[in-house]
Amino acid sequence: MKNSHLKGFSLLVLLFSVFSLSAQIVKSPVAWTFTVKQVNDTEYTLVSDAAIQKGWHMYSQYVGDNGPVPTAFKYDSSANYVLEGKTKEGTPISRYEKAFSMDVKYFEGKVEFSQNIKVQNTKGFTIKGNVYSMTCNDSMCLPPKQVDFAFTIPAATVGAASSSKEDGYWGIFFLGLGIGLAALLTPCVFPMIPLTVSFFLKKNATRKRGLRDALIYGVCIIVIYVALAAIITASFGPSGLNAIASNGWVNILFFIIFMVFGVSLLGAFEITLPSSWGSKTDSASDRGGILGIFFMALTLCIISFSCTGPFLGALLAGASSNNQYWSLIVGMFSFSFALSIPFVLFAFFPTLLTALPKSGGWLNTIKVVFGLFELAFALKFLSTADLVGLHIKSLNFHINGPMGILRREIFLILWIVIFSIMGLYLLGKIKFHHDAVLKYVSAYRVILAILAFSFSLYLVPGLFGGSLRLIGGFPPPSFYSEGWNLGGMCTAVKTEVGPQNNRVIGCPLNLNCFHDYDEAVAEAKRTGKPIMIDFTGFSCVNCRKMEENVWSESRVLDVIKNDYVLVSLYVDDKTELPADKQTTSKINGDKIETYGEKWSDMETTLFKSNTQPLYALIDADGNLLAPTRGYTPDVEQYLKFLTDAKNALHPSFGKPSVTITP
Repeated sequence: MKNSHLKGFSLLVLLFSVFSLSAQIVKSPVAWTFTVKQVNDTEYTLVSDAAIQKGWHMYSQYVGDNGPVPTAFKYDSSANYVLEGKTKEGTPISRYEKAFSMDVKYFEGKVEFSQNIKVQNTKGFTIKGNVYSMTCNDSMCLPPKQVDFAFTIPAATVGAASSSKEDGYWGIFFLGLGIGLAALLTPCVFPMIPLTVSFFLKKNATRKRGLRDALIYGVCIIVIYVALAAIITASFGPSGLNAIASNGWVNILFFIIFMVFGVSLLGAFEITLPSSWGSKTDSASDRGGILGIFFMALTLCIISFSCTGPFLGALLAGASSNNQYWSLIVGMFSFSFALSIPFVLFAFFPTLLTALPKSGGWLNTIKVVFGLFELAFALKFLSTADLVGLHIKSLNFHINGPMGILRREIFLILWIVIFSIMGLYLLGKIKFHHDAVLKYVSAYRVILAILAFSFSLYLVPGLFGGSLRLIGGFPPPSFYSEGWNLGGMCTAVKTEVGPQNNRVIGCPLNLNCFHDYDEAVAEAKRTGKPIMIDFTGFSCVNCRKMEENVWSESRVLDVIKNDYVLVSLYVDDKTELPADKQTTSKINGDKIETYGEKWSDMETTLFKSNTQPLYALIDADGNLLAPTRGYTPDVEQYLKFLTDAKNALHPSFGKPSVTITP
């Protein structure tokens, strides 16, 4: 008998044994579970997990001809999604089986199958299908079995910006870490390192005890700063820190504080907390034990305030603009962690103390450089106050911004002067109070001076409309200038914010934009273009970064300009709404009296988000074309976001699902 006939006969015998013995099997030896994993806004993974009973095995999807029945997945076709590639499987076992006279691939125990899909519709839907597989043990096989499945794809989370909270917290963590490391180099902190470490090592009879006390000392520093952050956060409430970033008066206060700290660091005067505070904590530190170590740490925090205060101010400002409730606590933790590192590190490795440079004039040089940085950053807060204006609702006092105090060119000129002074100071051409006699210019000073002068020269093209991506978000927006903006062209036609407002807001990058949602809808219906809602703010640094670093890229700019109706809604616009348009928020019951409050409430109500920037792409009927996106510095990702949403208007992609009704 030929081999092919023998194989056919074997298969008949096998199938007969399968069906005759399958009646004895009560329960299937394979248990399936089906789950969905989200990869990003438009991509998901359908996961099918098979748990196989001991002694049984299930075959791979790829077993070859004349072999056992392979595992196969079938997904119902739909316009809501597209399969990306084939269903993937785990690594199979390969073994020769006499019943099939060939090597076969199979799985034992547990195996995962995964199928990637790309969603073409933001509406929640279900993907149905089935998996067809056969299981065997060493003595028999069961007939192939079909198991139906249904994967539920959730509706797009409207307002789920691509930049997650975790990203924001990591950003403030590294900011605090950098500021803390910089604060170590100030004259108030640096000399304390060898003194404190030596004290712990000499005070205790054993090295182990000294290491323990140094570690407790470091922990106490962290506890003190984190406790301070917790008090400030609790006092301001969940939205308080965010309000700081967009409040004109608070920004004026920050401007004054930074100016005072900056001038102090330049040597004009010294800022210290009351000496009695330091004396009391210093005397309390003599008690010994953990409580004594705690007061030693508190003494350091108080005495070093004149140097660390400016850094803490910068950290508070960064946390307020981060728009996350726990930002200040995270930032203070990383700041204090960096501050405590050398005290613990040198206690464990005291020989490293000899490698530390001696205190001297170089510390004052660093102090002066930091002072100049403080003056530069102070201008950022004055710029924000200029843009948002000054308002006292209880007194009905309103000065609408922009007020024309610090336009883009003036801001850049002041920065050019400040960093030029820094370069001259580092070369010894300018001297400040307390500066030591400079006998020669070190290589480090020359390098820093080169950087300072180079940065000043880098800013010069910005005076004539050049792009300044390196500092995108810090200067006033490009449209807020003396008549020039990015691209070297005259400012675009400006759009009035409100009918009762005599001021106007320009559009970035010479784009034609609206500042009223209803006007944008009317334009979209007239032109047939989709709408790009840009929830932004005068005080929003990331908004400026997106405009100057991402929107300015030619491909992105071309899509926004030609394919969308752009409407920029400023959530910190304090312009008062006409009386007949003032409403009450459905979220918190507060009265909506300004345009900014109107757009902020719209963003929160419709998109479940209150962060800026936030970009929502809709059609003229208010249908959401794609999941919303927040700060996205990657040009390719942002371009894909715009083009995919534009293509979603095509009927083959299905009708968008979320309707916007402001």
